[in-house]
Amino acid sequence: MSDRTIIDWPTWTESPAGRYALDWEQAQLDGVVSDVFGYHALQLGLPQLDALRENRMPCRALVLDAASGASAPYTYPPSSRQPVSPPALAGLGPRHTPAGRTTLWCDFLDLPFEAQSVDLLVMPHTLEFTRDPHRLLREAERVLVPEGQLVILGFNSLSLWGARQAFGKMTGRPFVPAAQDLIAFTRIKDWIKLLGFELERGRFGCYRPPLARENWLERFAFMEAAGDRWWPIFGAAYMVTAVKRVRGMRLVGQIKAKKPVLAPGLAPAATHQTPNPRL
Repeated sequence: MSDRTIIDWPTWTESPAGRYALDWEQAQLDGVVSDVFGYHALQLGLPQLDALRENRMPCRALVLDAASGASAPYTYPPSSRQPVSPPALAGLGPRHTPAGRTTLWCDFLDLPFEAQSVDLLVMPHTLEFTRDPHRLLREAERVLVPEGQLVILGFNSLSLWGARQAFGKMTGRPFVPAAQDLIAFTRIKDWIKLLGFELERGRFGCYRPPLARENWLERFAFMEAAGDRWWPIFGAAYMVTAVKRVRGMRLVGQIKAKKPVLAPGLAPAATHQTPNPRL
């Protein structure tokens, strides 16, 4: 572990605790994003985690900024401040790009995308590195299409790892990489509800104690099943999936053909019979 106040992601992901956490997060993402359909999918930050590898959308991009945790220096491509649609991002920055993916370098708090242009947005630990998580969530709400999905991953402050992180920051030896304080799952849930998102699912994991050695982590493997059953909200990591709801919008199915209506003032023939005077 590093003695710096902030641990960089490449160093931490090579540690036993880092591999343990990222393996759990990768498995959760693979099961969630495979069922999300549309045209444009974005991953904000953390190139060490391939959040979109099981997604089948035609346009998938990795968006990075100076706090994304990549090991190489960042170079921002020259661009105007005009919003662009995701297909226009092809060819911007080939580094840290998985196969079939595009990389864009930008400011997370000022995403260069048109409003309502993204179908899926994944933020793996992104809120823990941004200086303004509320503004980042507002940007996410802006770029997502109605019924678009938002996936958030983070470290739970209400856990053994959260307690170890709080104590480590006071002593200058943090346990997990985060530029800001860890955010509790309950707070994330309140924030996204205020923005009009509907919480679809929440998942906790990584119940083993915050240990640095792999052999000690293996000794506490039994806590995975026990924690998932008895104290699920105290998992070290969480994943939140939410759907953007737009008030007043209603999805309809196939429109049924209506029967023709007679024009006003016209009456069908032979609808009125004149009585026979001889009867």
